Amino acid sequence: MKTALAVAQVVIGILAILGILLQTPKSTGLGGTIGGGGDSGGGYRRRRGLEASLLRFSAAMIALFVVVSVLATYVTK
Repeated sequence: MKTALAVAQVVIGILAILGILLQTPKSTGLGGTIGGGGDSGGGYRRRRGLEASLLRFSAAMIALFVVVSVLATYVTK
């Protein structure tokens, strides 16, 4: 059981990292962080289509990772 949870943590962690890295940034550089944004129309915009799906996927993977980590903690005690 401990081995299965450890493998699940690794796989879910990698999927969460990939989901986060595949997302497009809202704005680039320090100017976008402060609120400039340049040609992109500012730092705030609504995610649509694939971007929204990637955001939901990443959030689900992170939540699942937390759940598996808590379960692994209780199993090892």
